[in-house]
Amino acid sequence: MQINLKEEFISNFKVIIDVYNGITIKSDFSQKNKAIFENDINELINYCENKFNLIWIYVDIAKTDLLEVLTTKDFKFHTCNESRILLVKKILQTAIVPTAANNTLGVGVVVINNKNELLVIKEKISDMGYKLPGGHVDDGEMISRACVREVFEETGISVEFESVISLGHFYPHQFDKSNLYILCKAKPVTNEINIIDCDEIEDAKWIDLNEYLSNQNVLPYIKEIVNAALNSEGLEIRNEILDIKREFELLFPRI
Repeated sequence: MQINLKEEFISNFKVIIDVYNGITIKSDFSQKNKAIFENDINELINYCENKFNLIWIYVDIAKTDLLEVLTTKDFKFHTCNESRILLVKKILQTAIVPTAANNTLGVGVVVINNKNELLVIKEKISDMGYKLPGGHVDDGEMISRACVREVFEETGISVEFESVISLGHFYPHQFDKSNLYILCKAKPVTNEINIIDCDEIEDAKWIDLNEYLSNQNVLPYIKEIVNAALNSEGLEIRNEILDIKREFELLFPRI
């Protein structure tokens, strides 16, 4: 299941040819001035006519002066992060451009200790009271890793990921995107609370599970999540099924 990419050198650019007949410019063009870069891009576009479907290019924030060149050649903005922007140009006008990232990803974590206590946190910016620890999944981060990291940052409790028990989808959310909220179950390894992220978290504590579930101020949605963790084994990671040279997590019902 490994995707094979072909590398070539075209019009002074090293490029990667993908399985969809698109090319991605991989050359370091940081030392090229604007005039030389424009000439090379023109040559590349001319070469690609009737040969390829799309041209992709990443531009570092230090070289944003080149964006004027690219946009005048009908390159469109696709996605970006802190340090670079991805643009794409259609060579074949009927080519399909994959949708840019249209959701944010977050985790919530149900942690119950051997005293039948639930781990909860209270955020400084929220007025919803005590809730499950959790937060955003970082770029390139696996769900299980985010689960462990978020619990530790917000409570100081070390946990072991067990399973995924629920999935929520909310729209609109931040940046006018959808939000996928993955609810996990984790086993505590330590017990002493020591908040690491003091800027965000006001309080963290263990609370009697029955007391929490009977509290009228707790959202019914959170109660359903906790009950699901109590009554379902959820989806466990079974990565041994697949052998590929990328990070991944495969989730299946516990047998």
